[in-house]
Order: sequence, then structure tokens, then C-alpha cells
Amino acid sequence: MAHATMMMIPEAWSNNPLMDPARRAFYEYHVLIRQAARDPGSVPEIYHFDETQALIVMEYLSPHVILRTKLIAGERVEGLGERLGLFCARTAFRGSELSMVSADKKADVGLFSGNVEIPAITEGLVFRDPYFDAEMNHHTEGLDPVVKTLRDDVAMKGEVQALFRAFSAKSETLCHGDLHSGSAMCTGDETKVIDPEFGFYGPFGFDLGMLIANYLMAYFSQPAHRGADLAAYQEWILDVIDETCTVFAAEFMRLWETERTGMLYDRALFEDQGHSSHAALRQVLDDIWRDCLGYCGIEMHRRVLSLAHNADFESIEDVAVRAPLEARNLMMGRDLILTRNVIANQAALCDMARKWNEETVL
Repeated sequence: MAHATMMMIPEAWSNNPLMDPARRAFYEYHVLIRQAARDPGSVPEIYHFDETQALIVMEYLSPHVILRTKLIAGERVEGLGERLGLFCARTAFRGSELSMVSADKKADVGLFSGNVEIPAITEGLVFRDPYFDAEMNHHTEGLDPVVKTLRDDVAMKGEVQALFRAFSAKSETLCHGDLHSGSAMCTGDETKVIDPEFGFYGPFGFDLGMLIANYLMAYFSQPAHRGADLAAYQEWILDVIDETCTVFAAEFMRLWETERTGMLYDRALFEDQGHSSHAALRQVLDDIWRDCLGYCGIEMHRRVLSLAHNADFESIEDVAVRAPLEARNLMMGRDLILTRNVIANQAALCDMARKWNEETVL
């Protein structure tokens, strides 16, 4: 039997104009009900919403725990890659004009265009602050040489801003907006996605890129958390990356064939004339992959250099151990941003992770 819980708004947020409780609850509710419709069973069930009181009553997930906690503890989640790969593909496709009636999608873009304050956190903390000496930045002692390398890399910063431009201009689909290992709750064999208050209409590849970045940060942090089973657990994380990407592409392709009813890539231009749309689909997936890799690299930077850090690294108390692991993560992030156009697939991505995992950066 499902239990109910109320979403509680921390008191400190009431004094923060960027985290207005009423607006946060409003957008979280509207993202959740869309995700529930587009990928049934992927999010907690919603029982009641009161906009005036900023109140969401939803399913209480038990015995689920935060995915990041499981990754730090070295626990495995059966079907994790499949569940999150399906979630990313279904919400991306079904939230776009590949599937939606154009008028409905445009109205939805209008609704979510009011979610200004919360995504502004992403715009600052993710795309700007890691790359200069911003007031709220902080990083582990000993990382200064790597930080200088990143901030002195004009070509990389140009690529970051190109990705930021795409982030601000591409209203392709409704994104979760903050899909990381703290935004999923799991048992040993079930995964639910939570906390979509950062929802916005943006690039197809954004959520997938943020998710993979958090897998990779879990991967790079493991030497500080694991003993004899280190290599096996790191390989399991890479297997999850592979499965997530494989399932995403397969499900996106299936939906392309079965649910392409929107205004984009109209069947009248392809199948109805006896023409294959496979080449067009391949181009779309390639564009998503390149964006995904770029956003992945940027997320790997911001979680070490900007305001909101990951417990994967932060829970490592010995900074002499933590800094070299974070350095590997930072340099792979740079590599992803600069070479995203030539990384062919998830196998190449995982090979890159293995390479950086053996590097002595500091």
C-alpha cells in the first residue's frame, strides 16, 4: 500500500528570492504530472496539489534511498541503466514536437517560461561560475593548478558558452533540469525520479548529460570508498553508463517509429512517400549525443568548482586523497567539452573514463 508524504519547503528558502516556495512547488508539480504521463511509474504518485499553500502530497518512497548514497556505499541497483535510459528517452521524445501537438507544446513552453528564478541557478552556477573566481565558488585545497588550466583555456570556455547558447535557445523538450544521482531514489531493484523543480524547455541531451556526469563522478570517487572490490564496482558503474545510453537510443528510435505524430519530421515527407527517415533519425541522435557529452563535461566541472558539490567527493575527508580524484574528473570534463564531436559512442566514453582513471593529474 502506498503512503503519502508532503513536500516540505526549507524555512531558509522563504528568504531567498531564487527559491520562492510557491513557485518551486508549482513547477515541480507540473513537471511531475507530465513525467508521470510520459513515462508511467517513473516518478512518485501525486495525490494532491494546493497551489496557494505550495503543498504537494505525493507517494512516500520506502525503503528507497538516494541513489548517490548507494553509489558511495558500493551498492548495486538492478535495472538502473534501463530505468533511467527509458525515463530520459520517453520524457525527451514525448515532451517535444516530435510527438506533441504543436499548439500544446507551445502553450507548455509559455507556462514553463515563467520558471525564471530556479533555472537561473543553473545558468550561473553551471555555465559561468566554475570558469572565473566567482564569489560563491570553493574547491578542494591542492586543485589550484588544474583550476588555472581550465580558466586559462579560452577554447574550452568558448565551447562552454556555445553549449550555454544552445541551452538558452533550444526549447526542444521539457527537461527535468537537475537530473543527478541525488534526484533518484532506489531500492535494490527499483528506481524513481524525484525533485524536478528545475524543469524547463531545453535541449534533448541536457538531462542525459547531467545524469552521465554524476555516474562519472561516482566512478572517479570510488578509490576513496572501495577496497578489494574497487575495479569490479567501477566497471559496474561504466556498465550502467553503457546501458543508460544504449536504452536511451533504442527507446528514442522505437518512439520515432511508433509515436512520431508531431510537426517535426512529418511522415508525409518520408514514409508516406516510401522514403526512410533513418538518416534523419541518425542526425537527431548524433546531435543529442554531442550536446549530452558537452553538458556532461560542464556538470563535472561545476560540481567540484562551483557552489553545489557532490557528496561523492565531499564525503572524502582526506583532501590529499580527494584532490587527485577530483583532478581526474575535472580534466575528463575538459576533454569531453573539447572533443565531444569525435567521441563516437558510449563505449568510447567509457574508454576515456578508464584512461583518466589511471592518470596522475596532480
